[in-house]
Amino acid sequence: MPEEEVGVIVKFFAKPSVAAIEVTKGSIKKGDTLMYKGHTTDFTEEVKSMEMDNQPVDEAKPGDMIGVKVGERVREKDIVFKVVD
Repeated sequence: MPEEEVGVIVKFFAKPSVAAIEVTKGSIKKGDTLMYKGHTTDFTEEVKSMEMDNQPVDEAKPGDMIGVKVGERVREKDIVFKVVD
């Protein structure tokens, strides 16, 4: 599965299990499959919901800061890749 780098983790909120992602290139859309990679992080998951400024959004572009619900813990500076078919 090829993937392209789309962002970086800025912060992780444990209680709601939300990753704050800064989109660095490309775009992230609802329904995309994202791969989270870091020193101790390595999992892939579909984007089911994402928010910008506490408002639901369907797409994020470079420069956007979004919150994405994740099933596992992520860490600051983990790299976010979009899996492309």
